[in-house]
Amino acid sequence: MLILVVNAGSSSLKYQLLNMDDESVLAKGNCDRIGIDGHIAHKTADGREFAADCDFPTHTEAFMKLVEVLTTGDAAVIQDMSEIAAVGHRIVHGSELFSETTLVTDEIIDKIDELRELAPVHNHAHALALRACKSVLPAGVPQAAVFDTAFHQTMPEKAYMYGLPYEDYEQYHVRKYGFHGTSHRFVSAALAKAMGKDPKDLKIVSCHLGNGSSITAVDGGKSVDTTMGFTPLDGLLMGTRTGALDPSAVTYVMEKHGFTPEEMSDYMNKKSGFLGVSGVGSDNRDVSAAASEGNARAQLTKDMLAYQIKKYIGAFAAAMNGLDAVLFTGGIGENAPDVREAVCSDMDVLGIQIDTVANAGVRGKLAKISQSDSKVDVWVVPTNEELLIARDTLALITK
Repeated sequence: MLILVVNAGSSSLKYQLLNMDDESVLAKGNCDRIGIDGHIAHKTADGREFAADCDFPTHTEAFMKLVEVLTTGDAAVIQDMSEIAAVGHRIVHGSELFSETTLVTDEIIDKIDELRELAPVHNHAHALALRACKSVLPAGVPQAAVFDTAFHQTMPEKAYMYGLPYEDYEQYHVRKYGFHGTSHRFVSAALAKAMGKDPKDLKIVSCHLGNGSSITAVDGGKSVDTTMGFTPLDGLLMGTRTGALDPSAVTYVMEKHGFTPEEMSDYMNKKSGFLGVSGVGSDNRDVSAAASEGNARAQLTKDMLAYQIKKYIGAFAAAMNGLDAVLFTGGIGENAPDVREAVCSDMDVLGIQIDTVANAGVRGKLAKISQSDSKVDVWVVPTNEELLIARDTLALITK
């Protein structure tokens, strides 16, 4: 059974076609620069590739091109879209409306679009992609929406509420939502399997570290707290995002620079984080290289990141009243041994003992990197959000 997974951004449409009989990826690609000019890059599992500049005024044209390259030409993998059993979509924000994977209808698309104020870069693009997909797919091919925020709907009220007047929650839905939920759900379940444990018996701190980063406390297979909040800006220092900071610092800097709210949001989301602190760039690899050459601001950036991750691990261990395992995932989490070592060093209070030799040799693969006598397991667990979306979609359509 074939499932197409779609991840739409404001100007992009990434996709994977999976054969769920063995969960293999038949093809994947990206339609980029939608609304600007347009480009598609497509690759099959057996190494065939197709790339071209295209005219993508909207997501509809991008999706039509996606269909074309999947079904025709030298890089085709199917003959007709009717071979696809369903399409699964990653949706960033589901607010409190969606706590599970949902079958897409016109009403559901409208509700996703109505949430655009909570995720302005993503949700409208998701709605556009859903409508575009519906217009191109053969009649009767179902679509499923998988929400990044859904996994965090199990957080208790004490964890997701802010100290603003309660009316702001009632009227404007201001609360912590959390993100990267699809990734945290996948890796925490994968870790439990690797440890030979039932997820219900584990207290895990899941560290998804990349250009965007979040940490989640997973107790008994459920999210009970997370670092990202009302938006993905909260929590850790990230590639270009500030992470958590005193709200008064926001109003102070706004006044000093003469920023509008929109300009201040742009400043915190796109010009801060690794980029703003280091002055080197937003990529951890560039920051690490600069730090190794003696750049003090780059080293400060690395120190800030490790310190913040360490603090959240401790905080979440306290919130769960215990800790069985810490896992690292995402581009940095899976491929930066130096970050993992910095985080896990001097964590004796929690009984964490990292195996520096094992850790140094792990990049992008499932592996235990703690010492045999460590009271808390430490693992690297590669994430695969697309596979989880495909699994959710398959489960929904075969109920």
